[in-house]
Amino acid sequence: MSKIKSLSPLRFFSCLFFSISLQLVPGLGDNSSSNGNKDATKKSSNWLEILLILFGLLAAVAFSVFLYKLWQRKKRDEQHSRLLKLFEQDDDLELELGIRD
Repeated sequence: MSKIKSLSPLRFFSCLFFSISLQLVPGLGDNSSSNGNKDATKKSSNWLEILLILFGLLAAVAFSVFLYKLWQRKKRDEQHSRLLKLFEQDDDLELELGIRD
């Protein structure tokens, strides 16, 4: 239980997503029905499940990259505003000391 609390929310939800998606992989989930007539439909549904899992993983990776780029942009804007604020304070100091008109 303590490991779940130390995970970031993004890691927690990605672990939860992967654990749920692994249940859909053929042979890993609990499949108690063993009917011989449904083999043809199971093969097509297995491929559909695999494609859905791959699409979900691709969407999760794309969303993670988007969030990372958004975080980088926010961080860069904060640093830029701090730099501008630093130079604005220096200009005010020069005016107060009478160095510049």
